[in-house]
Amino acid sequence: MRERNYFLLGVVIFITLITAWIDQPNNPGLDLGPFKRDIRVHEGLDLQGGLQVLLEADTPDCQTVTEESMQAAKAIVENRINGLGVAEPLIQRLGKCRIIVQLPGIANPDDAIRTFGGTGLLEFIDAGDAGLNEGQKVATTGLSTVVVPGQPTPTPLPATATPLPSPTATITASANITTTAPISPTVGTFRTVLTGKYLRSASVAFSQTTNQPYIQFSFDDDGGKIFADYTSRNVGKFLAITMDKTVISSPVIRSAITGGSGIIEGRFTLEEANRLVVQLKYGSLPIPLKVLGSSAIGPTLGRDSVQKSIVAGAVGLIIVMLFMLLYYRLPGFLADLALIIYSLIVFAIYKFGIPPFFSFVTLTLPGIAGFILSVGLAVDANILIFERMKEELRAGRTLVLAIETGFARAWPSIRDSNSSTLITCAILFWFGTNFGASIVAGFALTLAIGVLVSLFTAITVTRTFLRLVIDLGITENMWLFGVERKKA
Repeated sequence: MRERNYFLLGVVIFITLITAWIDQPNNPGLDLGPFKRDIRVHEGLDLQGGLQVLLEADTPDCQTVTEESMQAAKAIVENRINGLGVAEPLIQRLGKCRIIVQLPGIANPDDAIRTFGGTGLLEFIDAGDAGLNEGQKVATTGLSTVVVPGQPTPTPLPATATPLPSPTATITASANITTTAPISPTVGTFRTVLTGKYLRSASVAFSQTTNQPYIQFSFDDDGGKIFADYTSRNVGKFLAITMDKTVISSPVIRSAITGGSGIIEGRFTLEEANRLVVQLKYGSLPIPLKVLGSSAIGPTLGRDSVQKSIVAGAVGLIIVMLFMLLYYRLPGFLADLALIIYSLIVFAIYKFGIPPFFSFVTLTLPGIAGFILSVGLAVDANILIFERMKEELRAGRTLVLAIETGFARAWPSIRDSNSSTLITCAILFWFGTNFGASIVAGFALTLAIGVLVSLFTAITVTRTFLRLVIDLGITENMWLFGVERKKA
């Protein structure tokens, strides 16, 4: 038993050190080659302000825009923003054909606007016997031109191009497609072999030799058949890749690709590759959107209000710790230590997240309220345990037996009360995410994290400390455990 207690103490100390490192101000973050993590506090719009962007349907007549297409565009914009790692954005319809987007302080507003404002239409086009330059604008048919059973046969248009030297990126699948001779600007309308709607997945990977990012992708069954049929019929010809009618790569087909997957290589930065993957994963907008304007917005709460809220939370935490210390004495002191560890763990989760479930928690004023409420729940569990312990000590139980019995008998009440809180959090989170109430979802998330961590600190950390006090023979004075008589 003693060895087990020492092991648990080592685990607690290790977790405390790791979380204290994460919690330190101006944390440099992690940079382990492909794995990079920015470790900082992410504040919401109400605490730090951010960027406001007004989007409008880029159509000749607003009356032709349907309600369904605008709702779909809003959903895709929201998915793309979440893919950027921007939590708790505010995205609302404004009139019939406008969308207003508010983002809490983001690192690069221009990149964000390009990601969620662009149409995001990926096309693989037949460039014929020549090729196209990166960055060149082209016209396309926009329809698949390879017949798949059960699908209509499109009407292809000829591709025209004139070769001149220019390097370009490559798309490969087991080195089946590679860059060849120089390519030059062209004019004409190019037939679309297949579009991004056939994509099954897309992700960023890194070259083992150059450590440069590239994009992995795979098609669904229909897309794989189209890709295999086209590459088998057009060996030696160019297959250009475009995003929103702009060429991002123009490789030549070396052999048939039947696996239904490939990679897009090029002179990408990591940010550019991530932006492209976000657009590929969440599909193309049903209607093009244009940016009417953008502006910085201040926090919806004044800085003075935020400071007062933080002070109120700190004062409340101190009062709770003093109460535990004065009323429960030694167990209360150990509970205060567990409460400090609890605060370190929760704040570290806010900054670092819980991979792969979420990357960080955006702190808003309701989120801070959820954290403070969870502190009370953490103390509530300790109170139930300590009162049970005092009952056992008054009944004449030994200190060791009183501690173990107190935890065992308090556990059903702790389990049931925390389970009901977690169920409420799940309902609030579902409501917040499905009805656009991100503040409600943020409150539910912070409260749920606090409840789960409080279970660990109340049941594991506090009990480990109490067991070590007994193992080390520090005291058996019943007064220190809140009982006014000594053990017989």
